[in-house]
Amino acid sequence: MEKKIKTTEVVAYDRYGDECLSDGFNKKSSSERRPRGEVQIFEIDENGKRKLVQKSNLVVYNGREILAQLLVRKDNALDTSHSNSKDHFLSWFGLGDGGVLPADPLDPVPPTLSNTDLNSAVVINATDSTAADGGLKHPFDQIEFERDPLNDDKWLTLKITVTIGVDDANGENISEAGLFTAESSAGGWSGNFYLFARVTFSSIVKTTDRRLVFVWYLYV
Repeated sequence: MEKKIKTTEVVAYDRYGDECLSDGFNKKSSSERRPRGEVQIFEIDENGKRKLVQKSNLVVYNGREILAQLLVRKDNALDTSHSNSKDHFLSWFGLGDGGVLPADPLDPVPPTLSNTDLNSAVVINATDSTAADGGLKHPFDQIEFERDPLNDDKWLTLKITVTIGVDDANGENISEAGLFTAESSAGGWSGNFYLFARVTFSSIVKTTDRRLVFVWYLYV
């Protein structure tokens, strides 16, 4: 009998917003200059797609500082924690099991602006030649540009897709994910990596019969 493989799709949205970097889904006051977004997690099987979780994610201070340096191609000499970040670009994806408290795997702990890494990163695949950082970082499947219908159909949406296959992260209780910048997207790259955005969600048990698809939208 053929083994059925389930697919879980995680869709993450980051919106920089308009003048005040407002929340793309819930308008905040202009004092909250925080690019935020939303994550939708779906279980996809032979019966279709079923939503499991809907949570916010966050572009952290770390990522925003790097973005500023990237925009002008100039390192901030006053900040020694981001070496050569002007040469970085968004290029890697990571998973962790530290998005919840051990006592309650169904109650995510929200990310904070001061996060500089995942709380507890897990190895996705240590033998995958396309991976980096000892298997802790996974490459993107594809990056696509999409029109934004709310802004005159301009090309303001970046869509990043990552597939965590049946051989990846098995046995892990995944509850956090992050996008990382680096100077290279080549397999085997060993650093530096800087966290750009982080999301937490109720634990998803990764097994060999599950395939996870993360679709991460960035709005500029």
